[in-house]
Parts: sequence; C-alpha cells; structure tokens
Amino acid sequence: MGISLQQFKQMKERLGGTTRAPAPLLETGLRRAVNTHQIILGVDPSLRGTGYGVIQSVKSQPRALTYGVIACPAAWAHSRCLVRIAQNLRDVIRRHHPTVCVIEGLFYAQNLQTALTLGEARGAALSVIAEAGLEIYELAPRKVKQAIVGHGAAQKIAVAKMVQRLLGLAEVPGADAADALALALTHAQETSRYTLHAPKRI
Repeated sequence: MGISLQQFKQMKERLGGTTRAPAPLLETGLRRAVNTHQIILGVDPSLRGTGYGVIQSVKSQPRALTYGVIACPAAWAHSRCLVRIAQNLRDVIRRHHPTVCVIEGLFYAQNLQTALTLGEARGAALSVIAEAGLEIYELAPRKVKQAIVGHGAAQKIAVAKMVQRLLGLAEVPGADAADALALALTHAQETSRYTLHAPKRI
C-alpha cells in the first residue's frame, strides 16, 4: 500500500522522537506578571498632601525603605504645590532607585474643582516619574483595599494598620503614606502570582 509524501514525513518525525512543544501559559488564558521589580514606588497624589512610599519586594517579607507625605500649606498657590511635589518625588527616586511606580487610579469626584485639582497633582507626579524612566501602573482604590484588608470598602485606618503589620513598622503610618505603601504592596502581590488580568500600565 502506497503512502503520500506528507504521511512519510509524519512517520519520520514520530520515529525521530520529535515532539510538539507544550502550549505556553498564555494559550490557556493564564498570565503571570513576573515581578522583576524589587524596588516599588507607590504614590497617592493630592495637591495638599501627596503620599509616597517605597518598598523592597522580597520573598520573606517586604520592607519599607521610606514613606511620608509631601505636604503643602493651604495658603500656597497651586503652582508652588506642584513644584514641591515634583521636587520631592525626584529626590525620592534619586535616593532609592525604584524601577516601577504604582499610582492611585482616578475616581469620579462629585466636585469638578476637586477633580481638576487632583488631576494637577497627579500630572505633576506622573511627569517626574516618567522622566525618570520608571514603568507606571495604576490601581483603583477599591482594588487596593480588597488586596490589603480583604474588602473594598475598608476604612483608611484599617488599611494603615494592615500596612503596618505587613511591613513590620514600629507605628501606624499616616493615612496618605499608608495608602501609597498599600499601592506598592498590592502591586508586589499582583505581580508575584498567576492572574487573568495584568496590571494596567499607563
């Protein structure tokens, strides 16, 4: 019985032990965002009090390298606040050399002026971070609360206390700094496991 040229090639491949490579995980619908960033900067932008936090992501326990709030008095003009936000974040990046930044996602404010002011602070922060060449991701506040505390409607004090526990801090950080550290911790958690949804990069 005769065989075709294609059948002959298939038989030759089987006899030669040629095997098909397994399908990559992406073909199964799973994605693992491999955490290649060990130093993560979290930023919670606000004109009068921008929170920031830098963590080192390690397998045993993440640790805080620095955190705080870039405070601007109410009497300062917006432009002066924006300069201070940019200068302080530039200093933080220069001292700790993060390679990725996680910033709080925009929310829908009822007050248009509040939304515009927040957008100004966010823009000042993003320009400095992008200038430094960092990858930038954003996370919704509800998602951060879900990841850190276990439910998306958690109060700020609950987030702060859990951040203190996860990072082994001596005291509970202030609300704005705690939110920034929570952003960094959530990103570290998200990028260390298999997930159907990759973090949103901006």
